[in-house]
Amino acid sequence: MATVSSNASPKSFSFTVSNPLKSKIPTKSPSLKYPPRKNHHRLGLSINATVSTPPSIATGNAPSPDYRVEILSESLPFIQKFRGKTIVVKYGGAAMTSPELKSSVVSDLVLLACVGLRPILVHGGGPDINRYLKQLNIPAEFRDGLRVTDATTMEIVSMVLVGKVNKNLVSLINAAGATAVGLSGHDGRLLTARPVPNSAQLGFVGEVARVDPSVLRPLVDYGYIPVIASVAADDSGQAYNINADTVAGELAAALGAEKLILLTDVAGILENKEDPSSLVKEIDIKGVKKMIEDGKVAGGMIPKVKCCIRSLAQGVKTASIIDGRIQHSLLHEIMSDEGAGTMITG
Repeated sequence: MATVSSNASPKSFSFTVSNPLKSKIPTKSPSLKYPPRKNHHRLGLSINATVSTPPSIATGNAPSPDYRVEILSESLPFIQKFRGKTIVVKYGGAAMTSPELKSSVVSDLVLLACVGLRPILVHGGGPDINRYLKQLNIPAEFRDGLRVTDATTMEIVSMVLVGKVNKNLVSLINAAGATAVGLSGHDGRLLTARPVPNSAQLGFVGEVARVDPSVLRPLVDYGYIPVIASVAADDSGQAYNINADTVAGELAAALGAEKLILLTDVAGILENKEDPSSLVKEIDIKGVKKMIEDGKVAGGMIPKVKCCIRSLAQGVKTASIIDGRIQHSLLHEIMSDEGAGTMITG
């Protein structure tokens, strides 16, 4: 479990965006459809609901002005609830490889920033790393879901995550009308790494030893969107590749975030792994631990769930595992009762 340095304790403050963010909300967004309000407020399993087709979308025209106004009006309670709150988003999976989904995530982040939320984006970049390793004829090897990272691979990981993926995301967010700042765990000693216990087999694969979010606070205070690559160095300066879910969870805890959101390639946590309709919409820590014990949560979902549990234990209000394959899933998760996956509460 990571520790927070003594000079990085959360502070109470009011939030205003001092630099103007020029929102570029698309005029045509048929996919931006909020599910109808439900009194269940996301309790229990998912409920099959019929989403009415907005006026004129069925005919291929832009939504009517009345429909747009209705959406904005229904968003007001959620904007009021989350305005000024920090939201940490881990970006990965299909949303990183599909241009349409990448554009959706970027526009969601910009919109959230424009209405007063404080989003922070954490990313990995597995597909890009694999592509560059292949070009250099370096085999990609994994053990227990973790990339075996020797010195050469670590150099490629740093180059790709910090030099390519990070700056590409920063450029996309800037082009969409917000102002992003690219960082890695090295910058401002944001993260200090240590080797994982089985480093003899995995090489330079690390975990988070300490978090010092001091460098992030002035950025989010002034309305910037930090974009953080999941690499960091230990006390001696040796670089390590760290799981992006872990980085997002520890940053959310250190910042006292309102929400941790993990974008994934699955619908969320399923009551029955073979039944996509058995999505668990909301569950507490005790319930999700029981699901792990019963084998209902298994495989690659286990480290994601444990990451959420750790962040909740350290003060994060809610942690969500959502379906990044759905356009505007971030807005669905934050700006609707239905959400876009599973929300775990403390």
